[in-house]
Amino acid sequence: MIRIENGMFMATGAFGLVLLAAPCYAQAAATGAAETSVGLPSAELGGATEHGNAIRPFRINVPEEALLDLRRRVVATRWPERETVTDQSQGVQLAKIQPLIQYWGTDYDWRKAEAKLNALPQFVTTIDGVDIQFVHVKSRHPNAMPLIMTHGWPGSIFELLKVVGPLTDPTAYGGRSEDAFDLVMPTLPGYGFSGKPQGSPWGPDRMGRAWDALMQRLGYTRYVSQGGDWGAIISEVMALQAPPGLLGIHINMPGTVPPSVLRLIRNGDPVPSSFSDAEKVAFAGVNAFYKKGFGYAEMMNTRPQTIGYGLSDSPVGLAAFFYDKFAAWTDSGGEPERVLTRDEMLDDITLYWLTNTGTSSSRSYWDATQLGGGPFNAFDIKNVPVAVTVFPGEIYRAPRSWAEQSFHKLIYWNEVDKGGHFAAWEQPELFVAEVRAAFRSLRETK
Repeated sequence: MIRIENGMFMATGAFGLVLLAAPCYAQAAATGAAETSVGLPSAELGGATEHGNAIRPFRINVPEEALLDLRRRVVATRWPERETVTDQSQGVQLAKIQPLIQYWGTDYDWRKAEAKLNALPQFVTTIDGVDIQFVHVKSRHPNAMPLIMTHGWPGSIFELLKVVGPLTDPTAYGGRSEDAFDLVMPTLPGYGFSGKPQGSPWGPDRMGRAWDALMQRLGYTRYVSQGGDWGAIISEVMALQAPPGLLGIHINMPGTVPPSVLRLIRNGDPVPSSFSDAEKVAFAGVNAFYKKGFGYAEMMNTRPQTIGYGLSDSPVGLAAFFYDKFAAWTDSGGEPERVLTRDEMLDDITLYWLTNTGTSSSRSYWDATQLGGGPFNAFDIKNVPVAVTVFPGEIYRAPRSWAEQSFHKLIYWNEVDKGGHFAAWEQPELFVAEVRAAFRSLRETK
């Protein structure tokens, strides 16, 4: 159970924290008339820099030499022998990864991905000593609800792009103007074009405070938060922190697993016969994750620097590490190509490669581990409204009975029939419908 006592985060659970998970090639516009600056109470967050609290326009411009270097490295790959089994039990199969890498080294075009990002209003601002790069899309509709939406690992802002238009301009996509959002999508510290933290850890609690500071800096006094993976955990932590402006959260990887259930799994005990069918399904999902899907996280929890040498030096090593999760965590039966295109997967992988954030994003696991807890551990959120959507392909399918113990103001619950861990990426129309429905009851209090 994760809660706050005397201003400190307290976590109980059977496992170490397994959180899912510097601007190298970008141009931040010089300070000028187009730049906005709003105050940030120094008691909340420090980080005074030469830019202060300024919000600077941002644009991506990767040098051509970096793209040529990537292709050279891909062509020079030394491949291992194929796996000795006929399934994915040893990891990514050679026959699956080789065609993707061949395409990456020949026909893939990063400039198209770069153009997608540059078509959005991008900015960077310094919070608590770290540059936070973010997208800020204001709706043309009046009374739009401010929404901060956070990606996860091994995702990025790319996993959220399909929902930007429908959320900010619903009438252009068959929706209603009263469901419009002003959308803020920050990049996690150590990821993408955000800065790489140095010194003290940047765990979810620090990120939660930073996100509230960002929304204040943008002039939003009342807002909602949404996320899956890291974004879910950060949103839940924000709900524990309960800043005055946070109206509610919507999450699609909820932390609901009671400590008693985690103890059963740790001890290798069978699922209790008294559990409901939904609780048994959830138990099986969490049990399978910790017994067969935990290796990637254990490495990043304990040795992010060691694994980082391979992720920083080998594009194929990075791609295989990520593809393993695309296969396991999408609602695709282990075939991510059924729900994501090659370009979509490579846009995300290439962003990590070009920004050299394989190591720093892995380090975010280590940072979070210092606080204890786990990705699915039950939270104890008493005051902030919580909305939940359960997607069938998620790592575990949370049951409502556990959620009602964790979220004392559960304002919305829905279990949908398709989609996985990368819900906005895999099923954007369904995801948008869920976000709209989840926050509809809070609009009157905005």
